[in-house]
Amino acid sequence: MSHYANAKLIEEKVFKDPVHRYIHVRDQVIWDLISTKEFQRLRRIKQLGTSYLVFHGAEHSRFNHSLGVYEIVRRIVDDVFRGRAEWDDNERLVVLCAALLHDLGHGPFSHAFEKVFHTDHEYFTREILLGDTEVNAVLRKVSADFAERVALVIEKNYTNPLAVSLISSQIDADRMDYLQRDAYYTGVSYGHFDMERILRVIRPRQGQIVFKASGMHAIEDYIMSRYQMYLQIYFHPVSRSAEAVLNQALKRARKLYDEGYQFKFEPAPFISFFENNVTLKDYLALDENVLLAYFQFWMEEEDSILKDLCRRFVNRDLFAHVDLNPEEEPERFAWLVEQVRSMGLDPEYYIKPDSTSDLPYDFYRPGSKSTKKPIYLEMPSGEIRELSEQSHIVSAMANNIKVDYKVYYPKEILFI
Repeated sequence: MSHYANAKLIEEKVFKDPVHRYIHVRDQVIWDLISTKEFQRLRRIKQLGTSYLVFHGAEHSRFNHSLGVYEIVRRIVDDVFRGRAEWDDNERLVVLCAALLHDLGHGPFSHAFEKVFHTDHEYFTREILLGDTEVNAVLRKVSADFAERVALVIEKNYTNPLAVSLISSQIDADRMDYLQRDAYYTGVSYGHFDMERILRVIRPRQGQIVFKASGMHAIEDYIMSRYQMYLQIYFHPVSRSAEAVLNQALKRARKLYDEGYQFKFEPAPFISFFENNVTLKDYLALDENVLLAYFQFWMEEEDSILKDLCRRFVNRDLFAHVDLNPEEEPERFAWLVEQVRSMGLDPEYYIKPDSTSDLPYDFYRPGSKSTKKPIYLEMPSGEIRELSEQSHIVSAMANNIKVDYKVYYPKEILFI
């Protein structure tokens, strides 16, 4: 490790934060990473994608969230883990950098965008960390292999599973930040839980994180918060409708490009995405400001489908939805397709089936495919037990996958 790895700022920098009050930066490496153009780009990527069209306060960015995850990990390693035999303080900087940079590869409206162009934000996170970037230049100053180590933590392949668990597990800094942050910005009450209590009872043990059993109720509260946030915010049908319209508009733009359509305004930032040869430079150049600008340009296009879908998204004239699983009710679905066709609309762009599912808590069952490590409690005797063995609430919720099927269609069609 270089001298740079341990370099401190002369004066601590703080970010005022509505969730954690203050985010503290003393390490020169962290400050330099925040200043890179690749990290600053996260200011132009919304944390909750299309949810701002439902919850008008949800304008916060992945920049906000990334700082929040860093701060939670900083508090854990500096205040809780430091000095404990099971924690190696040499891992401190790598987990702080992984926490800060874990979302670096997200694109505009990431999930809807990825579905159309088959990009993968995890792949691009690695490319940014290891490629010809300002972020990589900072990480290389720490040591020759430091960027690779940070990438391995984010990819969950790092040699120390304790480091991985802080960033990615069923109760990690990532989830603890986004639940509270998203609840704050959407204005709802059910994403809040007692994080202070959880941080007081978290402990490093050989290769894993455990929680003192006395903190079990705070963990139950966290799992319940997560469950409610998924149902009420992340899977909100109107936000999903906006994603559906966005998805179809991008799909149409790609189809037109493939057919040789002459756009009035050359879609230069999208061409490599249309042609499946995206470079890192192309990827980093595209953010939500660019995408929304093109949606406004495309509202003036000759193609009636692209023009209309972009108008619907920009002006929030979204699709309606109905609870319908096309596989279970094929006749009902076929009727809806016919209604769309009879209006002179193309069902390929004006009908969008969608399904969502979430598992509030997953515990290991012999023979199951689950890769998620369970949450462990440390009993007063020192015995380690899996959470659902001790908690009736979590036991009732565990392994209970709720799948929600919907079909989105133009609201001009009256459909019962």
